[in-house]
Amino acid sequence: MKKFLSLILALILISGSFSGCKKDKGDPPTLPPAESMLIDFSNFMSTSKTADLGFQNKGTENLNWETVALIVGTWRTIIAVTLAIPVASFKVAVDQDPVYLSEKKWEWSYNVSAAGVTYKARLTGEIGASDIKWEMYISRETAPAFAEFKWFEGTSKLDGTGGKWLLAESNTVTSPILQIDWTKSGTDIGTIKYTYLKTGSSNGAYIEYGLTNNALNAFFNIHYYNTSLVKFSDVNVEWSTSAKNGRIKSSDYLDGQWKCWDANKINVTCP
Repeated sequence: MKKFLSLILALILISGSFSGCKKDKGDPPTLPPAESMLIDFSNFMSTSKTADLGFQNKGTENLNWETVALIVGTWRTIIAVTLAIPVASFKVAVDQDPVYLSEKKWEWSYNVSAAGVTYKARLTGEIGASDIKWEMYISRETAPAFAEFKWFEGTSKLDGTGGKWLLAESNTVTSPILQIDWTKSGTDIGTIKYTYLKTGSSNGAYIEYGLTNNALNAFFNIHYYNTSLVKFSDVNVEWSTSAKNGRIKSSDYLDGQWKCWDANKINVTCP
């Protein structure tokens, strides 16, 4: 009888030990939204060359809107080259089951297809005292193949209300090219700011995007190197995401006053 009771006690202790280990793992960290990397440029898609980055008035009827489209177009190019694979890889992580690595650290490992090419992605998330540290490693086995490297890293607040990303330029140029700072308001992204970090005349340039409750409910704050003026220019843009009308202002644009466009992108007198 004593042997039987001893066996039961041992089983209880072993079971408790396993339960304790499982409990110690806790839950994996919540992934930041993929939208934390992406500014919405959809209202300013243009291939026109009627305006230029020197803010020269050519008398075109949609110069105000076109000027914004050309400025943000340079950022769209940077993002298309720098973010396409990292963002595609990060989006897939949300559908994967993470593996527990060590105390408060988890790993998501999977394949992802981007532009017809398969990449291997490995994302780690480590819960710290005040934030969560993220690291994304990517490799490619098909030509031109490259070994695993850390394409981006970042941190996010424990409550999910904000964070930042730091992205390498490529597998051959692993120095940072872009920093992304983001905030979240409720269930929606509040603000996203891209800062260009690559050495050169545009180092320190940035574009910040956000939403408000105003009639013109979206905005850009832009600081970029103006090649025509050979200096940095600051530009403020506000527009309606539903009505599509908006306005632009810069001390380097015409007389430094707000310049507006209507729902058809045509220049109009500001109210």
